Amino acid sequence: MTTMNLYNWFNDWFDQLDQQKAYLSDLDQKIGDGDHGNNMARGAAAAKESIADKQAASDAELMKLIAMAFMSKVGGASGPLYGSAFLAMSQAFTAGQSLTEALQAGVEKVKTLGKSTAGEKTMVDMWEPAIAALTSDNLTEAVLDEADEKIIAMKAEKGRASYYGERSIGEKDPGAESSRYLFLTLIKHLH
Repeated sequence: MTTMNLYNWFNDWFDQLDQQKAYLSDLDQKIGDGDHGNNMARGAAAAKESIADKQAASDAELMKLIAMAFMSKVGGASGPLYGSAFLAMSQAFTAGQSLTEALQAGVEKVKTLGKSTAGEKTMVDMWEPAIAALTSDNLTEAVLDEADEKIIAMKAEKGRASYYGERSIGEKDPGAESSRYLFLTLIKHLH
């Protein structure tokens, strides 16, 4: 994937976050504090502006700009989690790693920072199956939909959603949903 592809992919994701901000906040209202959509849209707008202004020369530089925008503009847990994931991706690109390896570095950082593992109804539950599918060159919307169904059936074990206990079963996880958009937009830019 070229830097231009990466740039276009993330711009598509930022547009998606902006278009879906009310929906993401509605999801967050059910098992969180209701601000995920607005927070993510704020981060997306800041990142979009930053990468348009600064003209990154490499994948690593581009990811670092996006990471910094999310860390500085997105409130709650999402800013540090997404920002750290993108920073880990930047470091992986600096080390000459592939997109799949960079995404793997990103999810590992999320797991460390969030003290989370798969099966706890978090963004990890969307990233891991998406990365596994990407590794085998099989990332499709169906893979993401299947991950989504599994997440809906889970009981939240982390973050504010965990306060809802059994009531979190049957609800979408807002962070997993914003991550689903990340991978849905990636599919468009893979080939």
